Amino acid sequence: MNMRATLEASTPLKTVKLKDNFGACIVDVDLASASPEMLANVVQTFHLHGAILLRGQKLSPEQLVNFARQFGEPEGHTIKEHTMAGYPEIYLLSNRVVDGKPIGSHNDGVGWHTDYSYKEKPVMCTMLYSVAVPEEGADTLLADMCAAYDTLPEERRRQLDPLVVHHSYQYFMATRQYGRRELSEQMKTENPDVLHPLIRTHPANGRKALWPSTGTVRGILGMPEAEAMALVNELVEYGTQERFVYRHKWQVGDVLVWDNRCTLHTGSLFDDKKYIREMHRLWVRGDKPF
Repeated sequence: MNMRATLEASTPLKTVKLKDNFGACIVDVDLASASPEMLANVVQTFHLHGAILLRGQKLSPEQLVNFARQFGEPEGHTIKEHTMAGYPEIYLLSNRVVDGKPIGSHNDGVGWHTDYSYKEKPVMCTMLYSVAVPEEGADTLLADMCAAYDTLPEERRRQLDPLVVHHSYQYFMATRQYGRRELSEQMKTENPDVLHPLIRTHPANGRKALWPSTGTVRGILGMPEAEAMALVNELVEYGTQERFVYRHKWQVGDVLVWDNRCTLHTGSLFDDKKYIREMHRLWVRGDKPF
């Protein structure tokens, strides 16, 4: 029995679609007290739907890390300075300042991208847990890149299928809009440039997804730089049309998990002089794209 068949054979949870045929809001599940069997069903639901949302959760750092472990091995963070003391798997996203120092990274993740695309094995999924939420702004947007690929004309798909994209962490850190930094030689050695397919096949269901990104991409093999970047920007714009995008408006206690193998995502800005935002981010290790 293949993986998809196994997943579909499991007892389904009560869910509501996030958008059309993408994503699932799982209702009536308390992650802090859920049984191993229920947690396994939550993970199965994730693999089938591209993203899951669970609202009203109250999780300690230990419980949050334990939930992430249901999906696989938590992935470490390239930048360590905003990880939670005692819990290096948890990265803090916040504009909160304590004793004159920011407790987390602010405006991180603004711009359509997929996490860790500059690694040979990008993270499988990203998990965000909301602790403090602005009354307006700071939405997270998820683009269903399988749906975007499916709507391309067949001839266009044939043109794009063989293309290989050049990703670079060094280029990203030197050019990104927020928090540019010069990398140490050690960081450069630990994060060499990588090549990934432009069209990625999802290992759980065999669907193909547009898999461009902004920030880390600096070219396409065999294509002049200007032409390559124009194509990447065109495909990002195509795949992030409103018809493919779920916009998440946060509530305190939300846990949102999305599949980086078939989505792009972006954060959005908010009035950081008026509101405080605090999110806990975790990553789960993935495989080499194919």
